Amino acid sequence: MSRLVTRTRARAVETLTLDSPHNRNALSAALVAELADALTDAGKDTDVRAVVLTHTGNTFSAGADLKDPSPPDALVALLRQIIELPKPVVARVTGHVRAGGLGLLAACDIAAASTDATFAFTEVRIGVAPAVISLPLLPRTDPRALARYYLTGERFDAAEAQRTGLLTTHADEVDGALAPILEGLRKSSPDALTETKRLLTARVLETFDRDAADLTALSARLFSSPHAREGMTAFLERRDAAWVV
Repeated sequence: MSRLVTRTRARAVETLTLDSPHNRNALSAALVAELADALTDAGKDTDVRAVVLTHTGNTFSAGADLKDPSPPDALVALLRQIIELPKPVVARVTGHVRAGGLGLLAACDIAAASTDATFAFTEVRIGVAPAVISLPLLPRTDPRALARYYLTGERFDAAEAQRTGLLTTHADEVDGALAPILEGLRKSSPDALTETKRLLTARVLETFDRDAADLTALSARLFSSPHAREGMTAFLERRDAAWVV
């Protein structure tokens, strides 16, 4: 059975690559489980200074796998695991990010993308809401921008993603932009990185503690609704949903 998350290491930086291009790295139950296992191993390994999360293909992640969705509580656990990992997690994006994939991006401590990357919260167009992924997104990104892009499902570019706080940086050559960041992490004390990350994530984790149960229930309710069934069917059949005017 082929792996959906591959692992490589260079100079104490562990790279975890989402490798499910056939479904645009959608968040299937299997991919979420594999990524959680890989993060657990990296978190325990004293030879790992930082983790880079990247992807194969032209899409970082298309969001929920509509044919084999991960349960909402498993996605919540994965997002929290990234935030609580005792090592910095750096997202490296060279393609498109949609829906739940934006939750992964927001959970990372640092996020860099290529200039041609695109982003969209497409949930409303299939009859659901960006519920669970709001846990890391709401504390870290501009609320006015989220209101627009949550409610309309519009696509936006890397420059706008950086302006709103979703990205740390973007560049034509993303590895060039990441090079000084990774060098800085390599020069930092592992214990100091852990404690500094705790300072930075404390308020995000407060949101998880307060809202995770309610947003998990909301996600489950919406995904089982008649609107979601119509929206997902329309998406798979490549047609407009019944509510489009």
